Amino acid sequence: MSNLAAGDAQLFEDTFTVTQYDQSKYDRVARIAATSTDNLTTMSLDINIELFPLRVGNNIEVLLATSLNLDGTKDEEEEKGWRHVRGESNLADMYDYVCHGKIYKFEDGADGQTIRAYISFGGLLMQLEGPYKKLTPLRVDHTYLFIKK
Repeated sequence: MSNLAAGDAQLFEDTFTVTQYDQSKYDRVARIAATSTDNLTTMSLDINIELFPLRVGNNIEVLLATSLNLDGTKDEEEEKGWRHVRGESNLADMYDYVCHGKIYKFEDGADGQTIRAYISFGGLLMQLEGPYKKLTPLRVDHTYLFIKK
């Protein structure tokens, strides 16, 4: 996404490899575990596998951003919802799986050098753990999750 002028809207972006896949609790939701290509960040994510099927070994690009707008401007939720795009192009057009949720909690990692961020997308949970430097832009706020293979 480096070619876009997303500015402050882009909170986190990385490529992950799916390392674990567990569909034992629900029919349409799997909890995946993934590791970033630089092996510094790990992710646990509940994902709707009917909408976005995954397997162990798949590589996925993950982006967290505060706005759907390509220029990074804040969404005007009072005027229009995410469904009212009226022909406008936005970040969702560039990704295969998009969710809206809230970053709700942070914890220090066990080694003191990492941080864990917890995010909920309507009950589908995500946990990111990585170095402070990579996860510093995250804050308790609403966010969009964008994923593509």
